[in-house]
Amino acid sequence: MRDAELIAEIARYVEAHPSRGFWKCSDYLRKQQPGWNPKRIYRVYKAMKLNLRRAAKRRLPKRERVPLYVPRLPDTVWSVDFMSDALACGRRFRTFNVVDDFNREALHIEVDTSINSQRLVRVFEQIKRDHGLPQVVRSDNGPEFLGEAFTSWLKTNGVALQYIQPGKPNQNAFIERFNRTFREEVLDLNLFACLDDVREAAHWWMIDYNEARSHDSLGGMTPVEYRNKYAESSTFEVPA
Repeated sequence: MRDAELIAEIARYVEAHPSRGFWKCSDYLRKQQPGWNPKRIYRVYKAMKLNLRRAAKRRLPKRERVPLYVPRLPDTVWSVDFMSDALACGRRFRTFNVVDDFNREALHIEVDTSINSQRLVRVFEQIKRDHGLPQVVRSDNGPEFLGEAFTSWLKTNGVALQYIQPGKPNQNAFIERFNRTFREEVLDLNLFACLDDVREAAHWWMIDYNEARSHDSLGGMTPVEYRNKYAESSTFEVPA
């Protein structure tokens, strides 16, 4: 069968990433097999009846549009935020997510039932050892980010803390988008028995997100490809 290999690859991708839709699938497959063009992939994708049915969007009240600064260098601004969910037994847990605004790279996802200001310090100590630190950390006004332990540690390490305005999550749009994707592709698709299951799923998803998932805002590149292209080019231009 002429399309047997393509069908198998599409099926594998959709099974692993059921919420991503056609264009993410097409971008991934074309990187694996440059000879497969979008029209052919779409024909097979449609024949497999995989077109995602999009729910009608709920009309939301108008929000003030605030242009979001896109850093021109890596490790300039990192966005951080918390998410909440529950295990199969009903026990609640939280995740603490860290993203580099420059290339939308996921730098860390911490998972536990409780994450306070002191815990954030330990998380950032680990990131500092593994990756380094940014110039600025952007967050909401949650109590963990206002805690003395965290604010003092950032100041000691030369990192500025930038709070968004209360009630304006659009000012932290990069991490908000990341959180939505993480919820759709991990938290909403799995029923976790324990925290270690969440941690393992988050670990492998983060690798895929950084190394295999193309981003429209990065010109179709993955976060790692985007960072590498910046490192290799002295004339690199950040997309508007």
